[in-house]
Amino acid sequence: MIAEQVVRTFFEEVRSGRNPDYANQVMAEQVLAHQVVSEEDVTVNRTPADYAAHVREMIEAYGSFTLEIQEMIAQGNKVYVRWKQSGIHTGQVDHYSPTGLPVIEIASAVYRVEEGKIVEYWIQIDRLGIEKQLERNLNA
Repeated sequence: MIAEQVVRTFFEEVRSGRNPDYANQVMAEQVLAHQVVSEEDVTVNRTPADYAAHVREMIEAYGSFTLEIQEMIAQGNKVYVRWKQSGIHTGQVDHYSPTGLPVIEIASAVYRVEEGKIVEYWIQIDRLGIEKQLERNLNA
């Protein structure tokens, strides 16, 4: 149950953009972040400060976005979360200039919690879906 509480707090405080610096309360000093990028596994080390900066970049790109947890399943020290993030394209994203139009991200991840902190996660994001929305908005 503690793993689910840690991940829920992470989403409510940090990932939502409400309080990015709270990452140091719910993330270990070094977190292994496994990401699928174009069907290739990439693992990066993230610190709480890195993650807080990442959330701030999302706020720059998509404004005060909303984040809806659509599913959360906990088993032992692992927690699966699927979410929908909705924002407005307000900042530069890759080579796409701001359009002021909506962009939705659908993603999911499994988080591993040890000693009350996230230590590792595996994430999948519909990056192609985001890019298609950015292209469509550019031509709108």
